[in-house]
Amino acid sequence: MNKSTEEYLQSLVQVLPNRPGVYQYYDKDGTIIYVGKAKDLKKRVSSYFLKNQESAKTRILVRRIADIRNIVVETETDALLLENNLIKKYQPRYNVMLKDDKTYPWICVKNERFPRVFYTRNVIKDGSKYYGPFTSVYLVKTIIDLFKQLYLLRTCKLNLSDENIEAKKFKVCLEYHIGNCLGPCVGEQTMDDYNEGIDHIHHILKGNIGSVIQSLKTRMANYAETFEYEKAHKVKEKLLVLENYQSKSTVVNATISDVDVYSIINDENFAYINFLKVVNGAIIQVHTIEMKKKLNESKEELLPLGIVSIRQKFFSVSKEIIVPFHLDYQIDNVKFLVPVRGDKKKLLELSEKNVKFYRLEKQKQLENIDPQKHTKRILKTLQTDLRLKELPVHLECFDNSNIQGSFPVAACVVFKNAKPSVKDYRHFNIKRVEGPNDFASMEEIIYRRYKRMLDEEQSLPQLIVIDGGKGQLSAAVQSLEKLGLRGTIAIIGIAKRLEEIYFPGDSVPIYLDKNSESLKIIQHARNEAHRFGITFHRNKRSKNLLNSDLDQISGIGEKTKELLFSEFGSMKKIKEADFELLKEKIGSAKAKLVFEYFNPEKP
Repeated sequence: MNKSTEEYLQSLVQVLPNRPGVYQYYDKDGTIIYVGKAKDLKKRVSSYFLKNQESAKTRILVRRIADIRNIVVETETDALLLENNLIKKYQPRYNVMLKDDKTYPWICVKNERFPRVFYTRNVIKDGSKYYGPFTSVYLVKTIIDLFKQLYLLRTCKLNLSDENIEAKKFKVCLEYHIGNCLGPCVGEQTMDDYNEGIDHIHHILKGNIGSVIQSLKTRMANYAETFEYEKAHKVKEKLLVLENYQSKSTVVNATISDVDVYSIINDENFAYINFLKVVNGAIIQVHTIEMKKKLNESKEELLPLGIVSIRQKFFSVSKEIIVPFHLDYQIDNVKFLVPVRGDKKKLLELSEKNVKFYRLEKQKQLENIDPQKHTKRILKTLQTDLRLKELPVHLECFDNSNIQGSFPVAACVVFKNAKPSVKDYRHFNIKRVEGPNDFASMEEIIYRRYKRMLDEEQSLPQLIVIDGGKGQLSAAVQSLEKLGLRGTIAIIGIAKRLEEIYFPGDSVPIYLDKNSESLKIIQHARNEAHRFGITFHRNKRSKNLLNSDLDQISGIGEKTKELLFSEFGSMKKIKEADFELLKEKIGSAKAKLVFEYFNPEKP
C-alpha cells in the first residue's frame, strides 16, 4: 500500500460513524474483497490498520484495500443479516465461504383453515405470513413454544375443511388428550375462537410483545408460589430471551420481493442519492452517488436523473421504486411509491439515514483535508440563506441579561470564520437604562459597541445577530442609523420560540431548515451569547450581594440581602423604600433594622 492510498484510507476511517453497520473493502479494480459487520463501524475498521497485526492473512488483506464503503443499520442483528446477504451475493475473496445455502429461520403463519405456526428456512409465496428472519433457532422455537402454550395451536397437517370436519373424518390425537390442543379437527373449537389467537400472534410478531412478557412473569410467579422452582426457572429463561427479542429486522422483510429504494439529500453545491436494492426480501446492494449542481437544481429535478443513472449502472429492472416524495416522472411498467408507514417506510428511512451519513463523512473528509475550503463553504451557505451582500467572516451576537430589572448586563460574542473567537468576547454593564427595558438596553449596547469600534478604527463585522424578535431588532437598528452604519452592516434577529429569523423592516420572518448549517451557526452564536451573559450577570449579582451597605447592618443575613435585591432590584431603591414597604417584604423586625440604618433621622 503506497503512502497516498494509506492517507486516503485513513481519511475514510476517521469519519466513519460510531454506529452498527456493515463495511466493505474494495481492491484497486473496484472488486469487493471483504465484507464485515460491526457494533461500532469506526472502532472495528480502525482495528484493521493497526501497525502490529498478528494475523498474516489480515496483513495481506489490508495491503490490498484501496477503498472502504459502509452501510449504517439500526442494530447488530441487522448488521449480521445484511453481512450474510452481501457475502452470498458477492462471495468476497477474503470472507469465509458459505458451504451451503441455508438461510436464517422464519416464523410462518400458514395460509390455511386453522393456521399452523411453525419455523422454516424456506419462504414460499403461497399467501402465508412470514416473520423474521431470526438469528437464533432457539429464539424462534422459544417463541413458537410460547404461542402453543398461550393459544393451544394445532400441530397436525390435516386438511380441516368444513366438509372433512362435518364428515367426522378425523379423531383427536395425543395433543388433545394432554391439553395442548382444543380439537378443531372434530369441531370442538370454532374457527373464530381459533383465529382470535392467530390475530394475537400476528400482533405480537409485529412488535407488541408486552402482553406475552406480562403473561410469562405471572406464570413464573405462580410457579414460584407453589414451589415449582424448576418450572419457574424454565419460564425465566424464556422470559429473558423474549425480552431481548426483536420481532423483525428493518433490513429485510419477506413480503417485499423486488424493490429499489432511493433517497436524496442536497446542499448548495452537491446532491447525494442513496440506493438500496431489495431482492427476495433482502437488501443485497447499497450505493450512494454524488452529483455536482450547476444551476441550483431542486431535489425533484435531480432525483429522476439519479434514478436513471443508477438503474443503468446496476441493470435494475425492478417494477417498484420507493421514493421520498412524488415525482413528475414516469418509467414504463414501473410503479413509484411514497410510503407513509410500515416496512417499506422503514426501508426508506434506512436509505435516508445512509445518505445523511455519507454526506457527513464527505464533509468531515473535506474539513480534515482542506479546513479553509470547508469554512468557506459554510460561510457561503450562510451568505446565501440570509441573502447577504458580503461573506459573513466576522459575526457578532448580542444578548441582554437581567432578573426583574436588577443588575442589567449584556454580552457580545464574536465568531470569525464560523468559529467562536473567545478573546474578542465582551461584557457590558447597562448604564443609561433604569428598570427592565430590553429594547432600550439593546439600543445602548449596540451604540456603545460600534461607536467605540469606529473611534478606534477597528474592522466591523459583516453580520450582527440579535437574540430577540422585532422589538430588540428595531432598537439595534436605531443605533446603527445614529452611527451611519445602517447599510454597512447586515443585521438580523432570532426569536427563541420557533427560531424565526427577522430582517429589519420585514414583519414576516423566515424559517431556516432545522438541520441547516446556517441555522446551527446562528443558534451556536445565540447560545454562546446567552451563556456568556448569564455567567457575567451571576458573578456581578453575587459580588453586589457580598459587598453592599447591608453588610454593615447587624441582624441582616445573606438570605435577607438576596430577598431585598430580588424585590427592589438595586441598592438605591432599598435605601429609598419606606418602612411599610420594607415590612411587607421582610417582616417588621428586619425592616426596622434596615430603615433605621438608612434613615437615622426618622423614627
